Amino acid sequence: FPPLSNEDSRLSDQKLNGSQSEPVQVVPSALPEPQIVLKKPVFDVSPRNKKMPPLKDFRLTKELVQQRVKDNIIIVTFGNYAFMDFILTWVKQLNDLGLSNYLVGAMDTKLLEALYQKGVPVFDMDSHMSTVDVGWGSPTFHKMGREKVILINSILPFGYELLMCDTDMVWLKNPLPYLARYPGADVLTSSDQVIPTVVDDSLEVWQEVGAAYNIGIFHWRPTESAMKLAKEWKELLLADDKIWDQNGFNEIVHRELGPSVDEDSGLVYAYDGNLKLGILPSSIFCSGHTYFVQGMYQQLRLEPYAVHTTFQYAGTEGKRHRLREAMLFHDPPEYYNPPGGFLSFKPSIPKSLLLSGKHTIGSHFTLINYQMKQIRTALAIASLLNRTLVMPPLWCRIDRLWFPHPGVLEGSMTRQPFLCPLDHVFEVNVMLKELPEDEFGPRINIREYSILDNPSLPSEVKMSRLDVHLCKEGTQYCNVSNNVTVGGVLKFPKHSNEESFMKVFTSFKDVKVIQFSSMQDAFTGFTNKEREDRFRKRVKHYTGIWCCVMDHTPGHIYYDIYWDEKPGWKPIPPQTSEDDHPPW
Repeated sequence: FPPLSNEDSRLSDQKLNGSQSEPVQVVPSALPEPQIVLKKPVFDVSPRNKKMPPLKDFRLTKELVQQRVKDNIIIVTFGNYAFMDFILTWVKQLNDLGLSNYLVGAMDTKLLEALYQKGVPVFDMDSHMSTVDVGWGSPTFHKMGREKVILINSILPFGYELLMCDTDMVWLKNPLPYLARYPGADVLTSSDQVIPTVVDDSLEVWQEVGAAYNIGIFHWRPTESAMKLAKEWKELLLADDKIWDQNGFNEIVHRELGPSVDEDSGLVYAYDGNLKLGILPSSIFCSGHTYFVQGMYQQLRLEPYAVHTTFQYAGTEGKRHRLREAMLFHDPPEYYNPPGGFLSFKPSIPKSLLLSGKHTIGSHFTLINYQMKQIRTALAIASLLNRTLVMPPLWCRIDRLWFPHPGVLEGSMTRQPFLCPLDHVFEVNVMLKELPEDEFGPRINIREYSILDNPSLPSEVKMSRLDVHLCKEGTQYCNVSNNVTVGGVLKFPKHSNEESFMKVFTSFKDVKVIQFSSMQDAFTGFTNKEREDRFRKRVKHYTGIWCCVMDHTPGHIYYDIYWDEKPGWKPIPPQTSEDDHPPW
C-alpha cells in the first residue's frame, strides 16, 4: 500500500473498486531452461561445493516448461530474493497438495542460486532486479508488473495453459479440477469483490461484480483471443510506464463486457467481443478481505482454494503476519523456538465491550483501547524478561479500509464483532523493524497469536511451560518472596514492579513458555526512568490508524497506545492539518 497517511486523498477514485491489492512481489520477463535443476527433488539441498550450472541453462524455453507440465497446465510465480520465504511457502503448499507442475521465475541471480540449491524448479528471468523488497506503487513495483505481462506473452505461444500467481498468495486446495470445469474459458481471473454474488462454488455473476479484476491469480488458455489480449496488454504497458499493470488489464478487458456466453457457465464475452472470461468466486479464491476479515468461505461452508494477501496495511511484513496467524506460512525451525522463550497471556475482555450496544466508532475504540492497554503491559514485561511476546488475538467491532464506510461494507458478510488481523490496529512493519536501541530501548520480538497451536512448534517448547496466575498480595501462596508453584502454577502478585519480576522470573529463564492468566494490573512500571522513556518511545510507534469516517477530511483516526494517560481522549479524526500526525 502507499503511505497510509494518504488514504483520504485517494477516495475519489478508489471507492469499492480499488483493492490496492499490492502484488508486491516479483515478476518474470522470459528466458530459462535447466534439465539438471528440474530432476532434483524439491527441498533436496545440494552440496555446497556443487558447482552452479551456467545461467544459460536456466533460460525459459518450451523444453523447460514441457518438463514440468501436467495435463497441459503449468503453474508459475516469480520473485526476487526479498520474497524467497513467500516463494518457499508457495512451493511447499503445492507440494503438500501433490502438485509438481510449477515453475518459479527468479528476478535476480541470488534467488536463482538459492532456489536451485533447494531443488526448486527455477528459471532466469534475466531481469537484473534488486534483491530487496520494493514498495507498492514504486517504479520498481511497476517494472515487476511489466515483467509479468512479458512472461505471459512468452509462455502462451508454447501451447500450454498457464496459471499465473503472485508470490503473496497461498494455495489451499488443488485448483486444477475447478479450472477444468470451464474448458470454454479463455481467461479466468480472481477479483477484489467483497460482496458475494453467488453462495456456492460457481463463478461470480459478472453483471454484479463492481470491483476490479485482480491479476494476482488468473488462468490463461493458449487461445487466439487470450494471446491477442496478452499482446495488447503488453503493448499498452510498455508504451506508458505510469500505468499499473492491473489497471491496464481491467481497462482492456472492460472495453467490451457482455453478453453472457451461455445460460449456465457464468462466462462472459469481454475485451474484443470474442474473449470468453470467467470471474473466480472471491469466497474460495479469496482476497485478504474475504478470507481474513469476512471468513466468507466459513460462513458459506465452502472449501477455499487460495488466499491472496490483499486488503492489508503493513506491507510485506503484514502479509507474512497474516499468513502466520492462519498457520499458512513456511518458517524455519528456529522461528518456533526463539532465544529467551515466549511470553503469552490470556486477554481479558468483558462481554459488554464485545457485544453490548451498537457497533460504532466509539464502541470499537473502547474495545480496542481495553485490549491495547493489556498488550502494552505485556510488551513491557516481555522487554524486561527478554522474551518474545505472543500477541493475543485481537477483536474489532468495525472494519478498516482506506475510504469512508459505515463500519462494515453493506452487502459483505463481515460479522460484528470479528477477530481482526493485527495490522488493522498495529503497524506490524514497525514492530518488526530494527530501531536504534540507544533511542528506543531493546527490541521486543513478537509472534502471531496462533504460534503455540502451530503443528510446527517443537515438542520441547510445548512441554516446557509455566502458568502464572495473578493474585492479591497477602493472600495464601501470593508472596513474591516464596517463589513457589502450586499444582504447576506460579502465584504472582498483581501490581508487581520491575525488581519483583526480575527476582522471580530469572529462576525460570530456561522455561520456554510463560503464560499469564491475565495482564490486568500485572505491572506497576519500570524503576529505571531512562529505560521506561526508551520503551515508551518505541511502543508509541507501534499503533496505526483506523480509516475512515464519513463526510470528513481527513477521515482517519489515530490509535494511541497511551490513550489512558490523556483525560477526555476521544476517537475523532484530526480537525486541522496541523493535528494530522501520530500521537508522538
